[in-house]
Amino acid sequence: MKFLRIGTEGAETPCVLDDDGVARDVSGIVGDFTPETIPTLVERLSEVSLGTLPAVSREQARIGTPMTQPRNIYCIGLNYSDHAAEAGMAIPTEPILFNKSAATYCAPNAPILFSPRMTKLDWEVELGIVIGKRGLNVSKVEAMNHILGFTVVNDVSERAWQLDRGGQWAKGKCFPNFCPTGPLIVTPEEVGNASDLSMWLDVNGERMQTGNTRTMIFDAATIVSYLSEFMILEPGDLICTGTPPGVGMGKKPPRYLAVGDVVSLGIEGLGTQTQTVIDVENASWI
Repeated sequence: MKFLRIGTEGAETPCVLDDDGVARDVSGIVGDFTPETIPTLVERLSEVSLGTLPAVSREQARIGTPMTQPRNIYCIGLNYSDHAAEAGMAIPTEPILFNKSAATYCAPNAPILFSPRMTKLDWEVELGIVIGKRGLNVSKVEAMNHILGFTVVNDVSERAWQLDRGGQWAKGKCFPNFCPTGPLIVTPEEVGNASDLSMWLDVNGERMQTGNTRTMIFDAATIVSYLSEFMILEPGDLICTGTPPGVGMGKKPPRYLAVGDVVSLGIEGLGTQTQTVIDVENASWI
């Protein structure tokens, strides 16, 4: 199944794409895609003939976040061998874990916000895991049963805050709109092999990142099992699994985002995103 939400912010319609790619309104069955409805989502919708449900046009329509706000956003650092090499860092022996504030979560095409205090605003295309079932001490064998699906994430980062200001990485990861997510959540059986998905990111039409999830050091099942050793994973929790090479920090010389830049990214089978960098002072909703 492919889940997405369409419409104005705060009033999105939850939809599932049918076999012809038509968005079907499932609000009469599940209400919305929330941490509360996610555990039974696939079971409830698998009993429905999608062709009998109202079609929702995607033309000129706003695509919202693919679920309502998650309770938790976890991130894995340096999880691609080629990105670790780019950064000049050793390949981790265990997943490097940090958090993003849940308030960073935003729609896939929402703007990236630039603060005048930023000097090293960077991009990162990442495979996102959406947890579907609560779990603690989940075995690697059972881990895929705890995944609702996969999505596209831009793990936007302010490198100066992350690396030059001391303390933990979260400092450079938690500004508003630093986690554009979507447009889709795609269930594992439809994704196929999540360890062999091509991914890319452009800035102003210039290719910056070209990668594949096969260079991930820790795969999806390993990450879910590992995190569940230390915490309860809840339905709707989002896990950002790391980025391939080509981030701005790794360019020679480094290259960072400025107001007016346009970032486009995507992952095979999961859709694409586009964001424009705007001055935070123009973000009236903040």
